[in-house]
Amino acid sequence: MKGWPLALGVAALLLAAAARAQDCGTLTNPYGPYDYRTSGDKLAVVEAFHFTPDVEYLRRGAQGALGADLDYTLRAAPNHHRALMAITNLSLRDRKPQPEGAKFTVECYFERAEQFAADDGTVRMIHGIYLSRIGKKADALDRFKEAESLAADSPTLHYNLGLAYFDVKQYDEALSHAQQAYALGVTLPGLRNKLKAAGRWREPDPATAAAGKDAPPVR
Repeated sequence: MKGWPLALGVAALLLAAAARAQDCGTLTNPYGPYDYRTSGDKLAVVEAFHFTPDVEYLRRGAQGALGADLDYTLRAAPNHHRALMAITNLSLRDRKPQPEGAKFTVECYFERAEQFAADDGTVRMIHGIYLSRIGKKADALDRFKEAESLAADSPTLHYNLGLAYFDVKQYDEALSHAQQAYALGVTLPGLRNKLKAAGRWREPDPATAAAGKDAPPVR
């Protein structure tokens, strides 16, 4: 019985992803697909040849175009968090929804990741970052809310939720998530500065501050 709410939540997220889905191909792959969170040993060879530091930081491809190396990585591990962030950055840098060498659009890579790992809140958080950066603020907030249902204790998620709520002028919610993010160890000043500029920042009450006092540092 205790597991039912989470199971129902994951099922609802799967239905939402299916409703948004494009023609993004099959997840069947000659190698994998493997879960990025649990299959590091199986992905080591993929990362060594296709997801090198040069690829991750968009300096140059390892085996061809940057998009091709990221595509290979994301077909082997659809929810590869760092590769999803890298292909997001590549798309924005080159102003191409489908980067050169990639088999799918960036939106497709997120759809595939969400289908493959419906319980991975980080995938939805990165998706929200992508949507926010291309100006789809309301859709970004939806993805962040989905992420919150799966990873409510993430300081990075609270920070991004605060930014998303600020963008749609829901300032009370933005403040609440900002206070939680900073209590949990986030040091980025941007969200606090936005709230201050809008006249909406308040220091957290002692109970909120104490809740994050012993939190591990954000990496």
